[in-house]
Amino acid sequence: MFEIDKRITDFLEYMEVERGRSHRTIANYDFYLRRFATWAKHPKPADISREMIHKYRLWLNRELPGRDEELIKKSTQNYHLIALRSFLKFLTRHDVKSLPAEQIELSKAPSRIVSFLEQDELDRILAMPLRESDGLVALRDKAILELLFATGLRVSELANLKIDQVNLKRDEFTVRGKGDKVRVVFFSDAAKSAIRAYLGKRLDASPHLFVSHDRAKGGRENSGPLTPRSVQRLVERYAKSAGITKRITPHTMRHTFATDLLMNGADIRSVQSMLGHASIMTTQIYTHVTNAHLKDIHKKFHGKKESPPE
Repeated sequence: MFEIDKRITDFLEYMEVERGRSHRTIANYDFYLRRFATWAKHPKPADISREMIHKYRLWLNRELPGRDEELIKKSTQNYHLIALRSFLKFLTRHDVKSLPAEQIELSKAPSRIVSFLEQDELDRILAMPLRESDGLVALRDKAILELLFATGLRVSELANLKIDQVNLKRDEFTVRGKGDKVRVVFFSDAAKSAIRAYLGKRLDASPHLFVSHDRAKGGRENSGPLTPRSVQRLVERYAKSAGITKRITPHTMRHTFATDLLMNGADIRSVQSMLGHASIMTTQIYTHVTNAHLKDIHKKFHGKKESPPE
């Protein structure tokens, strides 16, 4: 085994054991770092130079194909560089000579455009499950949509919820999110009512809040917890049934949750906490569509014509 490959393995084990990073994060770092090692022909850590990183960045930007044979996005290029910087910091902490991590700068990525539901679109999608059916699956789907909008949960967080985790006598519960961070999320009355209606009809003994019911048996039996992919499919289906033409995902509901808070006057730090963002920079993607103050100024001062003198 080449030295760099062993060091990468040591780094990934450190991320898992010492830093408590998720299996998905570790898998991503593994992929990005092995790609670099293969491209660079497995150099010794001491041989990693600014010139090598420069050539690697050119390769990422000019030659590495992404989906549909298009070049990968700037944000994806940055994921490669972030993994590499973390690895180099690890080497420095363990007295392994290599390129200082701070010599790798990230590419300036274009601003993300946040997609969210307008109020009429939100009303339509939330109404669809009970409009299409009155069975247990419809009650479950109604509860899922209401909870996504009420809490801003990530789809993986929602799929992992257990019944005993969600105390309906209180207006809040805790969830464990990215980076194993625990945060408090809050119910709306509509979400609470929808969950009560769903659980009131459940006859199975599953500990999971949302399960995959057997439609052939009237939804009275389940085949395990819903997967994030299953939740994504049902959100997409109800959006289509509601006549919404843009692509809607569970994360769109999360964007809608954050946008709704900001448009109604919530401060961005509070929204950051409710979303479970580690950095305020992540939350700031919403501010360019929710700055009510700038909108008011635009309406007050734009397009005003002075009355002609008498």
